[in-house]
Amino acid sequence: MNTFHFPAPLAALAAPDDAAGDWSWERLLQILQATGGNILVVAIIIAVCALTALVLRGVIRRVVKRIVDSAKTKANVDDTQALERSPLADMRLVQRTRTLGTILTNIVNVILVVVAIVLVVNHLNKDLLGSLTLLTAAVGAGLGFGAQNIVKDVLNGLFLVAEDQIGIGDVVDLGLASGVVEYVSVRVTQVRDVNGTLWYVRNGEVTRIGNMSQGWARAIIDLGVAPDADLELVEKTMLETAQTLAKDPKWRTRIIAKPEIWGLETIDGDALVVRVVMKTRANAMDDVSQELRRRLRTALVEKEIGVPRIAAVTLTGLEGARRVRGANPPVTKPNPVTGVPRIVDRGIWRRKKTTGEEGGTQ
Repeated sequence: MNTFHFPAPLAALAAPDDAAGDWSWERLLQILQATGGNILVVAIIIAVCALTALVLRGVIRRVVKRIVDSAKTKANVDDTQALERSPLADMRLVQRTRTLGTILTNIVNVILVVVAIVLVVNHLNKDLLGSLTLLTAAVGAGLGFGAQNIVKDVLNGLFLVAEDQIGIGDVVDLGLASGVVEYVSVRVTQVRDVNGTLWYVRNGEVTRIGNMSQGWARAIIDLGVAPDADLELVEKTMLETAQTLAKDPKWRTRIIAKPEIWGLETIDGDALVVRVVMKTRANAMDDVSQELRRRLRTALVEKEIGVPRIAAVTLTGLEGARRVRGANPPVTKPNPVTGVPRIVDRGIWRRKKTTGEEGGTQ
C-alpha cells in the first residue's frame, strides 16, 4: 500500500496543534527579525546617504556664498546686480561660481543615489551583484552605444563651465538658440530668448558659442546726413557728442575707451553715411548705443543738419574681422620717392675717427 508524505510545511500543519503552534510562532518571529533587520539596515543606508548629501550640498552652498560675498565686499556693493558697476572679473566670478555650484550639487545627488542603491542591493543579497555581473556587463555594453550622446553632453557641460565659456546670466548665441542663460546642468543648457521661449540645448550639440557678456563690446552707429552737408562739421559734432557722453558721470562707468570716428563709410543717392564707434562694457552696449543715437540726433538738429537715418549696426564676416582693432591702421614704411636725395639717418652710434683723420682735420 502506497503511503502519502506531506511536504515539510504541510507536514508541520498535520502535526499536533501544540507543535504546529510553536513552530509557526518561532518561524514568524525569525522572519520578522530578519525583515526588521534588513529594513533597519536599508533605512540606515538611506539616512546616511541623505545626510551626506545634505552636508555636501551645504558645503557647496557655503563655498559659493563665501565667494559671492567676497566679490561683493571687494566691489563694495550690497547685491549681485550692482556688481555690473564693478570690474568685470567680479561678475564673471559670481556667475561661474554659481554655475559650478549647481553642477556639483547635481553630481553629488547622482553619485549618492547610485551608492545607496548598490549598498542596499548588496545587503539584501550579497550574491545578487556577482550573479548579475555578466548581465550588467552585457547591458552596459549595449547602453554604452546608446548613451554616447549622454556622456558627450555631460563632458561638454563640464568643460563649458570649467573653462568659463558660459555662465548663468550670460547673453549667448549657441547657434541652435540665442538669449540669456538661465540654467546650466551637466547635460542641458537652458536659454531664454527675447520672446520668452525657453530653449533646452544639449551640451553635446554645442559646437560654437558666441558670448556677448564677456570682456567688452563696441557700439557702432551709422549716421546718414544729407549729401550736401558739411562733412567736417558733421564729424566734429559727432565726436564732441560722443566725448560728452563718455564724460557724463551717469555713463562713464559703462564706457571703457574713447570714442572714435571711423569716417565716411558709404555714399548713396540720399545720404552720406558716417560711422562713430564707442567701446563699452559687454552688458551696457545697447543702453549706450541708444543714448548715443538720441544725443547725436539732438546735436545735429541744433546745428540744422538733416538726419535722414541713423541706426546701430553689427559687423560680421570679413568686414568685422578687418575692423576688430578699430580705426587705427597698421604702421608701415612710406613708399620711396624718386628724385629726392636720400637723407642719412644719424643714430647714436658714430664711427670713431682715427688719429690720422683727426690730424687732417686740424
